[in-house]
Amino acid sequence: METLANLESFIRSAEHGSFSEAARRLSLTPAAVSRNIAMLERNLGVRLFHRSTRRLTLTEAGEAFRLAIADNLHGIQAAIAGIATEGGEPVGTLKVSMPLTLGVMYVLPQLPSFRARYPRVLPEWHFETRQVDLIAEGYDAAIGGGFERSAGIVARALAPAHIIAVASPAFLRGRKLPGDPGGLHQLDGIVMRSLDTGRIRQWTMRNVAGREMAAALTATLVVNDPVAMREAALLGLGVAMTVTADVLPALESGALIRLVPDWYADAGAIAIHYASRSLLPTKTRVFVDWVAEAFKTQRLAERFAGSLR
Repeated sequence: METLANLESFIRSAEHGSFSEAARRLSLTPAAVSRNIAMLERNLGVRLFHRSTRRLTLTEAGEAFRLAIADNLHGIQAAIAGIATEGGEPVGTLKVSMPLTLGVMYVLPQLPSFRARYPRVLPEWHFETRQVDLIAEGYDAAIGGGFERSAGIVARALAPAHIIAVASPAFLRGRKLPGDPGGLHQLDGIVMRSLDTGRIRQWTMRNVAGREMAAALTATLVVNDPVAMREAALLGLGVAMTVTADVLPALESGALIRLVPDWYADAGAIAIHYASRSLLPTKTRVFVDWVAEAFKTQRLAERFAGSLR
């Protein structure tokens, strides 16, 4: 059975003779529309469009298919939107992507209250560090930082994604603490290689006065996951530059100590991302509001702010 996204992409592309214009109307990227059309053609086993650099026109099969579904599309849209609520109650599987530490430490503990309020919503939560394609991979929402903003996706900010320098008391024992980020290079560094670019991420830190300074760690351990970076720091293997959210409990317990505490790097915002569609399922709307309220109740925006000591 075809997804609504595939059918909408087909109808709008046929109406406007352009993937780009269809994408604009649907608040998607042209690549997403093209991908939806390709999937529809593959599933149907026919070519629906003649493509050229100048024009996009329907094939004979494409025109027949358009005539068959065009008048019914509104009804399909209404049915899909309406099935998300039964008697005003959100229902259905809620597929969400989130980082492991953020999800397990701050979101998962709030799940009992969500389940109590919305018992007919089935959470399907994927704990992962990669950036997912919400539309192509069928996610209802994704929580995290560092996402590229793309057409058709809304990002609702939840808290700052500030990067701070941390190390264990055992590692720091007997060592001179640096007075600013420039002194961090004298200490062993636990660094992370990006899964997306394959590069080791370097940070420029700033203080509340607006002064900036490079924090160039001397790499003595390279990992590819923020959880591994935190655990290595807890083992006393060196200094890690990590998002505050990942190490907050360790900082509060004293298991890790923040170095150059007047300085932090700004990695943007931790946000919840979802499709900007007028027929957003009710299960997604209530989840977005619930996550925002959970962050507010736990004062996570304030607690994650590296600008606050």
